[in-house]
Amino acid sequence: MHDAPAAIVIHGTLLHTPVFGEVEVLAGALISVTSDGRIATVCPQNSPRHPEILSSAREAGTLTELRPGQYLLPGFVDLHIHAPQWPQMGKALEMPLNEWLQQRTFPLEAKYDDIDFARQSYESLVDNLLANGTTTAAYFGTVHVAATTLLADIAHDKGQRAIIGKVAMDNIDECPEFYRDNSTTAGLDGTRELIEHINAIPNNGRPLVLPAVTPRFIPSCTDEMLHGLAQIVSEYGCHVQTHCSESDWEHQYVIDRHGMKDTQSLDRIGLLTGKTILAHSNLIDDEDMSTIKARASSVAHCPLSNLYFSHSVFPLRKALDSGLKVGLGTDISGGPSPSILHNCQSAIGVSRALEDGVNPRMAADDRGTPESRIDFREAFWMATVGGANALGLKVGQFRQDFEFDAVLVDTGVAGSNLVVWENLDSPDDILQKIIYNADRQNIKNVWVQGRQVRA
Repeated sequence: MHDAPAAIVIHGTLLHTPVFGEVEVLAGALISVTSDGRIATVCPQNSPRHPEILSSAREAGTLTELRPGQYLLPGFVDLHIHAPQWPQMGKALEMPLNEWLQQRTFPLEAKYDDIDFARQSYESLVDNLLANGTTTAAYFGTVHVAATTLLADIAHDKGQRAIIGKVAMDNIDECPEFYRDNSTTAGLDGTRELIEHINAIPNNGRPLVLPAVTPRFIPSCTDEMLHGLAQIVSEYGCHVQTHCSESDWEHQYVIDRHGMKDTQSLDRIGLLTGKTILAHSNLIDDEDMSTIKARASSVAHCPLSNLYFSHSVFPLRKALDSGLKVGLGTDISGGPSPSILHNCQSAIGVSRALEDGVNPRMAADDRGTPESRIDFREAFWMATVGGANALGLKVGQFRQDFEFDAVLVDTGVAGSNLVVWENLDSPDDILQKIIYNADRQNIKNVWVQGRQVRA
């Protein structure tokens, strides 16, 4: 237990899911946070120390009292964001993935050679994600080193916890001439430059911003690039983020080129580690799941974008039951919402669709995949604890010595769709209503590492 006086003490109802599938409600609890942003104590209302801590905080002027209808939740973790795609979120979602990339996405990402454009876009993105309660974000940047280092600086300055990588794209057969690394060597050197920049950011305590090696996906990289990136991972021990078996086209491309699936190819090359985040992974099978689990790698489940671009549903329930580490990703802009709460809703919905089936011409008993559904508790766990576990971070729950990353949800906001009935709604009901009905207007305060970044 920390002996130093708390810099912040919050008194109110805490909702979190430290155990998979279970909501823990701490009504009238006190959470004390140190000056460096760690949780010092979580004191239940019935603790003998509760009156003393409450009185001391009042006298010291460090107490924040939550009003009735306000709830403190852990900050949300988004495991998969294409930062440069922010300006096109909600556009061109009717296109097939490869056409969407070549005709819309790559031309947009090429614009980040303009540092002023990059600054305007990235500041807007980080502000909006914080407003939606995303306290930890895993970002793909562009091929541009200057723009991607700028993203790291912006996230750090605005106080968002972030994992950031410069995308590697050197395969001239799949990457357009106007948007790719100038050479394999240039791509590798740029990755090293970004890592060194992030590691040298002043006051990047514990740290707040971390680098990631980021092969966009196997089709965008030559084998020389992939092996060079694996060497960088070995040298720096940093995170890895890439796409894995996202769509029929990409999945088959890797089989045709490497004679094996994405998971096995990444593993053979040395890019499957305990710090690897595999986005989508819709088409993985039992063998892939075993390999991912053995390497302690993780999956970023992106339910909204999967519906639009993958023509398949990730076997989420099976992955969770198999012991895989899974969190949620918005996949901006393949996913049309920046809200992790919206993606909780979608994760629940697509799991129900997979279980029940959607083809009305088939008999009900033959239509779906049994035992595929998840519920709101499990979706929220993925949005917090699951994402934290995937990144190896001490966030996502209210526990002593964890980072204080939190959001204050206000159910009493005028004009909100979130309405709580005191005599009808249990604490589980309240969390479920928050997931289904809360929006950014209900997120009143956001803290990252103890710093209030939105009020």
